[in-house]
Amino acid sequence: MRMRHKPNLEERLHQCLDVMPVFGVPDRNLKRMLQEYQNYLNLKEIFGNDNPVYLELGCGCGGFSIEHAKRYPDINLLAVERMNNVIITALENAKKADLPNLRFLNIPVEVLECYIQRGEISRIYLNFSTPLPETTREKQRLTSKRFLNIYRNLLCEGGEIHQKTDSMHFFEYSLQQLSEHGFTLQNISLNLHESEYVKDNIITEYEKKFLEKNMPIYRLEGVKQ
Repeated sequence: MRMRHKPNLEERLHQCLDVMPVFGVPDRNLKRMLQEYQNYLNLKEIFGNDNPVYLELGCGCGGFSIEHAKRYPDINLLAVERMNNVIITALENAKKADLPNLRFLNIPVEVLECYIQRGEISRIYLNFSTPLPETTREKQRLTSKRFLNIYRNLLCEGGEIHQKTDSMHFFEYSLQQLSEHGFTLQNISLNLHESEYVKDNIITEYEKKFLEKNMPIYRLEGVKQ
């Protein structure tokens, strides 16, 4: 089901530019943009400090990112979401919460390296990314080699990827890809909510729905070698 277009979307987005340092991309041809465009963010200036910076990829309506920012005020979080009709909810809720350690990027994951320099990110969250089980769509999976190469460049030494998913097959695929492309696996759980890792867990919108259906949540951490 397609999400209904929210009223006055463009005007509302522009009213949130103070919490969204990047709004859209200058070139729809992402391959060309990667070759020709570079506009690195000054993260110290954006957040006003030198605290570690985390990324959430595909933040949706912002439930996880807002709770994370509240719970960990000494961690800066960049939440990434390409869909205007989705990110507006996160933006408006974040503005109401007035969280100086949370900012949003309205861009595709593919062009993150146009905006963030190598080694600036300490952790990446992949919360319930679309599994894309079709073989023809493997390159679009957020734990495919294509994306892992981007994450390796963005992460500092010892930087981490934290993934949660309801898809066993996507989880198994992610385990294999991470182990084959320069990440050490740790703190793996086949049922997050019956494990020791649940005490620090922030429940996302999708996660709540899966829990109501008694579906197991798979979790892993991959550490950059």
